[in-house]
Amino acid sequence: MSVTVLPFAWGADGALVKARVTQCALSRICGVCSRPLGRPVAFVGTPQEVGRNAFHAPPLHSSCVADLKALPYADPTWEVVTTAGFEYVRPNRKDADPRPTFEPNSLL
Repeated sequence: MSVTVLPFAWGADGALVKARVTQCALSRICGVCSRPLGRPVAFVGTPQEVGRNAFHAPPLHSSCVADLKALPYADPTWEVVTTAGFEYVRPNRKDADPRPTFEPNSLL
């Protein structure tokens, strides 16, 4: 019997878990394996997220991206951006989207 291990920041339904996303940001851990991040850091996102340089999914190891993209609920449009650093931006009350974002600041 095969057991699939869920990525750290995602729930069984494929949705991001807000508390875990925040933990990834504040502790600088990978959203898939939950181990400490090094450099480069990878982000996966839709073409719209790539275009505005603001991602909802937490930072990942480059080596963990393939594992995430292989899951059944992975978005087939996800693109990968690598960076040496990022900012974690919490939404304010006036923002239409209440989810925090990650903004890479040193694209590689």
